[in-house]
Amino acid sequence: MAFFVCFFLFFLISTSTACDRCVHKTKVAYFSKASTLSSGACGYGSLALGFNSGHLAAGVASLYKDGAGCGACFQIRCKNTSHCTKEGTIVTLTDLNRNNQTAFVVSSRAFMAMAQKGMGKDILKLGIVDVEYKRVPCQYKNQNLAVRVEESSQKPNYLAVKFLYQGGQTEIVGVDVAQVGSSNWGFMSHNYGAVWDTSRVPSGALQFRFVITAGYDGKYIWAQHVLPVDWKSGVTYDSGVQFTDIAQEGCSPCDDETWK
Repeated sequence: MAFFVCFFLFFLISTSTACDRCVHKTKVAYFSKASTLSSGACGYGSLALGFNSGHLAAGVASLYKDGAGCGACFQIRCKNTSHCTKEGTIVTLTDLNRNNQTAFVVSSRAFMAMAQKGMGKDILKLGIVDVEYKRVPCQYKNQNLAVRVEESSQKPNYLAVKFLYQGGQTEIVGVDVAQVGSSNWGFMSHNYGAVWDTSRVPSGALQFRFVITAGYDGKYIWAQHVLPVDWKSGVTYDSGVQFTDIAQEGCSPCDDETWK
């Protein structure tokens, strides 16, 4: 437990310097196929194509955060006022961008969404554009956090899950699992991207407890009934909860900065 607390505090301190909610400047390029991003480092696979109308992005390591940034939402707007709107578009991070020439590489659909009406193809011809971006809360109307059991899971010896449709503006930094009705929690390990796993699988129906960044600290979110007794690999289950918290990073003076 002491190790986990130390890790959690280190994580919060390390991310507090990122100031995602500030407005940053960078360049953005695009992939012509969104499937390139969906099959990326977060491990969402084809499920990612249903996120945010296919407005997907690969982010550099400081945004990917060893996978904790998977599912984060960012508002991006192009600086070319002759081609682009002031609002830009919102993208969901689904992959790691290993090319540091741009902070993001986005899907062509997201790239075109920054453009003024009728100018989508014109902005595509530019290939790469100067942009401003900031992190914003993810919003999934009438959609709870979902838990997908990975195909690699082998009941009763191994359980791997990925989390989909994570709302708010947070990171999952810890996951515990227990049999429904039990207080005997066991921790899950962060495998990669959005995937967590354990080889100590409780029997029966399962509940989850999440540690997320929230406010200037963190908080527990308890999902009381998630996986049924007969849970199966390859199936997605409703957690019954959703995150709406916004992590505060102490990024003065940009905390309240809005688009100009």
